[in-house]
Amino acid sequence: MSTTVAVVGAGMSGLIAARSLHRRGIDVLVLESADRPGGRMMAETSPLGSRVDLGGQWVGHGHHRFTALADELGTTLFAMRTPKLPDIVQGSRRVPVLGPTMLTTGAVLLMWELRSRLGAPGRWDAQTVEARLGKVPGRQARRLLEVLVEVSTTADLDRYSMRDFAGMVRFQGGLTAMMSTKGGAQEGLIAEGAGTLPERLAAELGPRVLTGRRVTSIQRGEDGVTLRTAAGAVRTAKVIVSVPPPMSARISHDPPLPADRTALEQGTYMGSVYKAIAVYERPFWRDQREHAEFMLLDDPGVAVFDTTPPDGPGHLCFLVAGAEARALDGREPADRRQALLGPLVPHLGTGVLQPVSWHEKSWHLDEHVGGGYAALPLPGSGNGRLPVPSGPVGDIHWAGTETASEHAGYIEGAIEAGERAAREVIESLPSSAAAKREPSQDGTA
Repeated sequence: MSTTVAVVGAGMSGLIAARSLHRRGIDVLVLESADRPGGRMMAETSPLGSRVDLGGQWVGHGHHRFTALADELGTTLFAMRTPKLPDIVQGSRRVPVLGPTMLTTGAVLLMWELRSRLGAPGRWDAQTVEARLGKVPGRQARRLLEVLVEVSTTADLDRYSMRDFAGMVRFQGGLTAMMSTKGGAQEGLIAEGAGTLPERLAAELGPRVLTGRRVTSIQRGEDGVTLRTAAGAVRTAKVIVSVPPPMSARISHDPPLPADRTALEQGTYMGSVYKAIAVYERPFWRDQREHAEFMLLDDPGVAVFDTTPPDGPGHLCFLVAGAEARALDGREPADRRQALLGPLVPHLGTGVLQPVSWHEKSWHLDEHVGGGYAALPLPGSGNGRLPVPSGPVGDIHWAGTETASEHAGYIEGAIEAGERAAREVIESLPSSAAAKREPSQDGTA
């Protein structure tokens, strides 16, 4: 097989890059190791016909590329039904808004916010978030901060430095933007499911997207690049690698990559996150409450959101992250479901225990993605802080949300990075390389 440009990874970033090249008449193939496109985005259809997102789904404030793409692909954006603050719950009791736990938590978050803006102290480079939390007074306040940071970052707090956390906070525009729904990173949703977008992008590209084609090696030479897959070799002039650094580390290179790129791949890891969606005939909780947004502090710590589409049915979204997400892996499915739904009974009633369907995904168990939401730096590595470097290495270009100059780690960042990588390739190709030939229906060229 041969093509002008090969894109490694059919996530949002890779598909956007491939579509941009295809629309310019450049021959392109997308090589995806999984049996589906989408990467860290994935939608399923519930028995009631609604689409549920088991991967990335939120449209944040200012995510204009994501909004424009959703409109272009014929989907419907709607605002989250959300309060100013979620209910913080431990056991059957709600944590008082003006109590010591919330006051301590607010003070700590404010201090972290200021530190992130002014510059983290040097000692934070060697101090993990877990160690820092140990200095916070009040067991309940420490637990609330632990769950907040885990769900916001998906990091293992015992191997995530305070300096790296502060850097992420600064890059993402502050803790308020990271953790908020209205006006923040979780402002809106897509009624048809955000996972519908990569499906439609892949459909537009048709036979140019090849699934089940894991790239195992990339060989660069004077006359082009050869990619090895289990299904055979692909010859190409240019490559765009759109998978995150810890996953691209699985690809061998000849000649070897520069030391800084190797250090980036080896100095990062994918976060751990479990996501579930409970689907109900209707959002019955709205009969008695204005919202169903919770932060559950028991074991496991859970963030709960009402993601019900405008015309129903009822959707409740659950997120568990970090080490607590992995702890769920050993439980039976029914036990996991009870662990997440049971704590809501005192607040939403017994009806919450009887969803029509239950959809779940442990992203850290996905061999093709490795985890989510994004790659994280290992303590002391000095690598992996957002945005990660994306300078080309010969004929290899880099995409993926981690490389975006703004909103890295989000779907918006994935779109930006795909567009940027495509521009780089277009500018570096001779004009004679465009529109050479299109792949046949079986994907060969």
